[in-house]
Formats: sequence, C-alpha cells, structure tokens
Amino acid sequence: MTHTDRGTIMIADSDFGDTELERTIVEEAGFTLRAYQCRSEDEVIRHGQDADGILTQYARIGATAMDRLPRCQVIARYGTGVDGVDVDAATLHGIQVTSAPDDWCAEEVADHAIALWLSAARRITEYDTATRHGEWRWRTGAPIQRLRGRVFGLLGFGPIARLIADRAHPFGVHIVSHDPFVDDEDIRAYGVRPVTFDHLVADSDYLIVQAPLTPETHHLFDTATLAHMKPDAILVSTAHGSIIEDAALAGALERGTIAGAALDDLEEGPGNPLLTLPNVIVTPRAACYSEQSVETIRSIAAEEAVRVLNGHAPLSPVNQPALI
Repeated sequence: MTHTDRGTIMIADSDFGDTELERTIVEEAGFTLRAYQCRSEDEVIRHGQDADGILTQYARIGATAMDRLPRCQVIARYGTGVDGVDVDAATLHGIQVTSAPDDWCAEEVADHAIALWLSAARRITEYDTATRHGEWRWRTGAPIQRLRGRVFGLLGFGPIARLIADRAHPFGVHIVSHDPFVDDEDIRAYGVRPVTFDHLVADSDYLIVQAPLTPETHHLFDTATLAHMKPDAILVSTAHGSIIEDAALAGALERGTIAGAALDDLEEGPGNPLLTLPNVIVTPRAACYSEQSVETIRSIAAEEAVRVLNGHAPLSPVNQPALI
C-alpha cells in the first residue's frame, strides 16, 4: 500500500492490541499513522508535535497539551464520552473534538445491564463461589425474590435505557423511569411509567442507572440517597462510576441499607472497598464490549479524524471550534 505525505495521525493510546484497522483507514486516505501508549499528558505532548490529528482512548489531553500541539486539528475519542479531553480549550485552539454516537455499543450495554441485574437478583456469583468451595445448597443465595411483579426502575430514558426496558418487559416487572429531559408521554409510549427521582429511589426493587455523568449526577447516589432505597433493593449501573459514591455504597451494603449492587464501573479500581463485599458484582467497564462494537468504534474514530483533516464536517462533533 502506498500513501502520500498528507500529514500525521497519532494514536495517543489504546488497549485494542493492534492498530491494523486504523492504519488501513488512515493510510488509504494518504496520511501517516503513528501509534503510542501515552500514560501522561506530557507524553502526549512529546509524541504529538507533528500530529495533525490524534486518536485517544484514555490519555488525558488538557489545556496544557492544547497549547503545545502546534499542528493538531482534530482529537477523535474512542468512545461516547470525552472526560479526558478539555473540550473548552480545544475549542479555543480551533481543534475539532469528535466522539461516537451511543448506538456503537447500545445493544451491548443493554444486554450487559440485564445480565448484571439477573446475576445480582438471582445471586449467580454467590452460588458459583459457594459451589466451587464445596457448598451445594440452594439456600446459599437466600433470600431471592420472584422478579415478576416487582418494580424495575431506570434512571435515564435515552436510547440505551429504552433498549433495557425492551429487554426487561418480558420478565413481568413494572418498569418506571425518571429522566427530566424526556417528556412523560415519550416514556409512557414504551409502556414505562414516569416518576420523580424521589419515587424512583424509594419504590424501585431494582434500580438501573443509565444516565450521563454531569455536575448534577456526580455522586447522585450518596449516603442520603441510598438511605431512601428499599432494604432489599439492588442497585445496578452501566453508567459512569462517579454517579455513585463508592464509600457511601460500601457503607450502605455493609449496614444492610440495600441488599446488593452490580456495577460496570467504579470511581476507584484496586483497593476499592466494594471489591471485598460478597453482595457486589463488578465488571471493568466491559458493558460496551463485543468484537463487533470494538471494530465499530475504532473505525469511527479513524474515519472522523480523516474526515476533518480532509476539510469535511465530522459526523459526531463534540464542539464547534473557533476559527484561528
């Protein structure tokens, strides 16, 4: 394969194992691809001096980097959120930031939410651990409640939450949801009853968090909120870990304020007290994963960078950069 020297696109970091998919897209468009595993903003700056575009998964690219990346025109995130990118600074520097629409992994996240819910409600991991240690007793998981007829709450009613609702309906649960940005009639159209946040917390037997992280949702589930949940409630989250305050949840679980939790993300990783509790299931931000979704997100990021560098508007812009 040959390509002209139209510029350089840098992969700041990724954990996909190879770069062949991105390389094919980038080089076929006439650009050079360089791949690194930057562990700090300083490393992004050091390797990115000749980068016209940057693809990033976890690497922090803040205001300091924006000041010192003279050629950068586009930063494409592998994912929907842009937590690690200072979007305001990018805008001021005329740098286009892109992400991916929710649907790149919507089916996977909805499946994962249901899997976490069922695993927690049916005590699957507790049974598995006990039987592997020689305890062959059906009462190991007690008490387990019948799913049918219980209240299944959804915080958020965006596209992924709607897919979760579709999957939950056949279990015979009563689905309720709180989302201040969705009209009540739109929620009812899915056979879901809209409720206030207070009622969602107090009435749900299973509360599934599928909402974005914002200043308003940061630590929304703190000690006070958790205290208003049912003592036999199970909290499930496929959202950002910072919506739930780890220490508050650990305390609530230890005291029996709620019965269990199943989480796809934590605020803190190793050493987190939640990882020591038997009534918690934790997966490592794996809800979005399938082989198909990973291929999709890699293609989206590379194609967005190429699109912008070719002078075209991105399909999933995060900002409207100033012209400088």
